[in-house]
Amino acid sequence: MRRVIDNDILTLMVRMAIGITFIYASYYKIIGPGDFAKSIWYYHLVPGALINLIAVFLPWMELLCGLCLIFGVGYRGSLWLVTIMTVVFVVAIASAIARGIDLDCGCFKAAKSSSASTWKPLLFDVGLLVLLAQLYLSRSRKWFLAGR
Repeated sequence: MRRVIDNDILTLMVRMAIGITFIYASYYKIIGPGDFAKSIWYYHLVPGALINLIAVFLPWMELLCGLCLIFGVGYRGSLWLVTIMTVVFVVAIASAIARGIDLDCGCFKAAKSSSASTWKPLLFDVGLLVLLAQLYLSRSRKWFLAGR
């Protein structure tokens, strides 16, 4: 099992997949912070005074962390931040499900009221957590631009 977890190619592929996911997720949020602010509001979890701050700051953090994971620069810090963000996303989506709020998650575009299943993004984020666990356990140091 250790051989699989430490596999250089697997670790690189997981880094790329998670990094690209976060970079892609940041794109629409960066070009449309107002729409993203509405997405945050639909969850009814954040005080109104913080919504705009989060809508401007979070996408840039997603972009930076995605790039850091891909290139292996500031790797451990970006891995922690991506994990924290993913856990927050899981909690927010699970909270919306538990409260009966039907919405598009706002992960890759602006959220809105929706009849689509909110379970799909929740399962996607749980899958991301599984991939993140592989990165935490892997001792692979290949293809990093900087030290861990």
